[in-house]
Amino acid sequence: MTSQTAAAFLSDNAAPVHPRVWQALRDADDSDAPYDGDALSRRLDEAFGVLFQREVAALWVATGTAANCLALAATVPPHGGVVCHREAHIEVDEGGAPGFFLHGAKLLLAEGEGALLTPSAIAALVDPIRDDVHQVQPHAISITQASEYGRSYRPSELSELAAFARSRGLALHMDGARFANAAAFLRCSAAEAAGDIDTLAFGCIKNGAMGAEAVLFFDPCQADVARYRRKRAGHLQSKGRFMAAQLLAMLESDLWLANARAANAAAAEIASACADRLLHPVEANELFVRVGVSEREALRAQGFGFYDWGAEAARFVTAWNTREEDARALAAAIAAL
Repeated sequence: MTSQTAAAFLSDNAAPVHPRVWQALRDADDSDAPYDGDALSRRLDEAFGVLFQREVAALWVATGTAANCLALAATVPPHGGVVCHREAHIEVDEGGAPGFFLHGAKLLLAEGEGALLTPSAIAALVDPIRDDVHQVQPHAISITQASEYGRSYRPSELSELAAFARSRGLALHMDGARFANAAAFLRCSAAEAAGDIDTLAFGCIKNGAMGAEAVLFFDPCQADVARYRRKRAGHLQSKGRFMAAQLLAMLESDLWLANARAANAAAAEIASACADRLLHPVEANELFVRVGVSEREALRAQGFGFYDWGAEAARFVTAWNTREEDARALAAAIAAL
């Protein structure tokens, strides 16, 4: 196995930068206005507006954590709460950043199969909350597309969630770290894969970018205060054209979607060999596979890299650059266990 194979299934964060993104960065290496006043940054609103078929204000930031938290901070006060799944990235893997960015707002944890939320699950959580100053009041719902277990919300499910959120006066945020993979799996437009949400963290780093994510506000007025928050949080980079260049490169000729399709295809190849070992249906580029300790040792001895997922499972993640031969090799190795 090559070193590329050994790291191939650890995470899509481990994948290299796409050549077209590198070229966009080189092309951006010229004098222009600082911060977000450059020509490339000024193109983002229109470019994302075309993609989502609605008015949008787009801000670049360097990390998905910042993208999620800046989006939520626009709709949730410090005394409020955000409903999310118990396994949501903002709860499990962001080091308390939501509390930091939102100045103490609370995460309200709901249940749901496959890390997916439903209106009934949210209602079960929020309905018992008394409408008085002694209890944290929900102000937003945060969902993840695709979910932390690689599951994709269907457009009909998103419509139900949006209708529920509107009925309760709650903002609807989407963590889209793997939004592209969900859209590719669903074979629908970006607008359909997002639904009627208020804010979106549009992920690019896992999908071929170097270090840029987009925070999208579908009520552009919310972006006004978010710009101040971005500066205060240390995310207003002085040479913002390099951030914008990455995002525009991902949108050009639908590179974001082509990369996701490639990653999904590799995941589907591996899934075909897993049979009843799969803990969750594969609806993006993540596989959660039931493998014992000795079986994991056997796979690692063959050079495959992955993360353990509890005592009896492993997580495998494919990326835009996962080679067909590597996916087939892993599939064969799992089938032979």
